[in-house]
Amino acid sequence: MEMDRKKNQYAEAGVDIDAGNRFVDLIRPIVRKTHTPSVITDIGGFAGLFSLNVQNIKNPVLVSSTDGVGTKLKIAFMLDKHDTVGIDLVAMCVNDIVVQGATPLFFLDYISMGKLKPEKACDIVKGIAAGCTEAKCSLIGGETAEMPGFYSEDEYDLAGFVVGLADNEELLDGSEIAVGHKLIGLRSSGLHSNGYSLVRKIFFEGLQMSVEDYVEDFGRTLGEELLEPTRIYARTISNLRRDFRIYGISHITGGGLIDNPPRMLPMRCKAVIDRSTWTPHPIFRYLQKAGQISDHDMMLTFNNGLGLLIVVNEEDVNEVLLRLEAMGETAYCVGTVESRDDDEDPVQFTD
Repeated sequence: MEMDRKKNQYAEAGVDIDAGNRFVDLIRPIVRKTHTPSVITDIGGFAGLFSLNVQNIKNPVLVSSTDGVGTKLKIAFMLDKHDTVGIDLVAMCVNDIVVQGATPLFFLDYISMGKLKPEKACDIVKGIAAGCTEAKCSLIGGETAEMPGFYSEDEYDLAGFVVGLADNEELLDGSEIAVGHKLIGLRSSGLHSNGYSLVRKIFFEGLQMSVEDYVEDFGRTLGEELLEPTRIYARTISNLRRDFRIYGISHITGGGLIDNPPRMLPMRCKAVIDRSTWTPHPIFRYLQKAGQISDHDMMLTFNNGLGLLIVVNEEDVNEVLLRLEAMGETAYCVGTVESRDDDEDPVQFTD
């Protein structure tokens, strides 16, 4: 009897244990579909167990990353649509380890909500599972926290954690990038998950628009455009590396095309990017005009239509582009690696 009384007091404080149990039952079959034979636990335990097969790897290295979705979640709240932001969560984590040369193994999530609504939380997990399936990694666990008084009842936050595996000899650290190498840009799916604080300010404060407004330039509503999931490049990069020498990859996230390429470049090299070689999605032109954003701030804030930059030999460019096209990617040769003086910026743009 005492146990029931305490349980009810906790529910009165805003935390529903029964809803948590119902949520686990809902997501169990969804999560299991992402599991590979290496997963040796089911969800609901205290930890996820993953059997690490390193027999064919000489010097195994675990590669990890963590990230969130940011204020893009506000768009999901406005639309009451929650089955795609999980894809963003996986993409932002997985793309970061793929560009280091790792193969994703498993993923963990953290969902914190003002009030746990099992069906809504299940939609979130459906997106996470879809992202894991695309990235070929297993969703082996997570934490769902009900935090009344911390978040409003209809809002939540997400964090993700991925662990991958690489051979130390095959890690991509950019150290062998050299003058004359070419830069190939892989098209993004749109804004991905960066710059949304500025995006929301321009559309919802400056232009006083609604997520339901149809935008001719986009061919769909504003909400549909802003909620487009981040592209996951794991399979693409794995395929390319089987047949081509890749010297470095940059994930174009926060910091855009100015801050991200230098993270893979040696000190004496610069990336010279020709902006005439690709056409950004209409959303970028729309934002720049509506927000009166300078070219510099556009390049510093957004991916501008390129989700990854890949460094390859000049003689491989055409074959790499053909392979990318065959895999369903849109890609462009967007620039060259050149020598850099001490007083020069590591990224320069031409038109």
